[in-house]
Amino acid sequence: MANHLAIDTPYFGILLSVIPFLIATVLFKKTNGFFLFAPLFVAMVFGVAFLHFTGIPYEKYKIGGSIINFFLGPATISFAIPLYKKRDVLAKHWHRIIGGIGIGTVLALVGIFFVAKALQFGHDIIASMLPQAATTAIALPVSEGIGGIKELTSLAVILNAVIIYALGNKLLKLFHIENPIARGLSLGTSGHTLGVAAAKELGQVEESMASIAIVLVGVVVVAVVPILTLIFF
Repeated sequence: MANHLAIDTPYFGILLSVIPFLIATVLFKKTNGFFLFAPLFVAMVFGVAFLHFTGIPYEKYKIGGSIINFFLGPATISFAIPLYKKRDVLAKHWHRIIGGIGIGTVLALVGIFFVAKALQFGHDIIASMLPQAATTAIALPVSEGIGGIKELTSLAVILNAVIIYALGNKLLKLFHIENPIARGLSLGTSGHTLGVAAAKELGQVEESMASIAIVLVGVVVVAVVPILTLIFF
């Protein structure tokens, strides 16, 4: 009886998210940033596995999980802090930053759509995949608004971010990209919050540019994804 009562409270969903996240944070630091210990990734995998093997319905987790989800918005807004610190760089290069991110994001969205179509995915799967270019706080409502599956969108966003965190800096070195603005924008555009974390390791300019990228990509996704669905669906 006590177990059922505990599961029916918000504490269950909160603890199922926070405890694996905190443990993974410690492991992540001790292993010098080994990508498989990325806290978001570990918390997601553990949560899915726990619910699957215990048979506990997702709705039980969602009672507390939705509280955590509420804070995604304020967390995304907080990226304005490093952006403000480097506002002089933004003012100087605003046309290149906005143009590069805008064109790159639109091409990425179109690419995702046609690859998904080539693989013969259904409308709900394509609608779930398209918003993955944005951070979770923006991608989830966009996905829901165009008929996607929020859980699948969340999975796509997190996996995308983990891959970029693991390989992003290596790819920058491989292609000899040394400009701090270009490095920051590329990591933020492709890796969301984990992209910002990777950019922070490179320098303050990179971190600021990655934060700018998250905001601008979100704007493009909100504006372009509904138009794509109207044209092609």
